[in-house]
Amino acid sequence: MLEISPWKVAQVVLMSRELDRAEGELRGFIDNLNEDEQASLVAVMWIGRESFMRDELAEAIATAKAEATAPTADYLLGSPHLSDHLENGMGELGISLTDEEDELMRRG
Repeated sequence: MLEISPWKVAQVVLMSRELDRAEGELRGFIDNLNEDEQASLVAVMWIGRESFMRDELAEAIATAKAEATAPTADYLLGSPHLSDHLENGMGELGISLTDEEDELMRRG
C-alpha cells in the first residue's frame, strides 16, 4: 500500500519542475517526510521509470527502505525526469495527480 498522499507526490512533482528556483524548498519538503513516505516516493519513481511494475509496489517500498544509503532528497534530485517518473508511477498505480496539481497551482 502506498504510504504517501497524492497531494504530497503532486507537491514534489510541481517543485521538481521548478528545480532551479525551488531546490532548497523541495529538499526541505522531502526531508520532512517520514521514512515510509520517502520510501513510497522512491518506489513511485521506480515504478514510473519501469524499474518495478505496479504489482510490485510492496517490494519496491521494501527495497527503497533497505537500500536507503544516501539522503532521499539527494537521490531523487539526482534522477533525471523526476516529475515525469512520479506522474507515470502514480498513473501506473491508478492514481491521477491532476486534481492535486490543479489545486496546488491555484494556491501558488
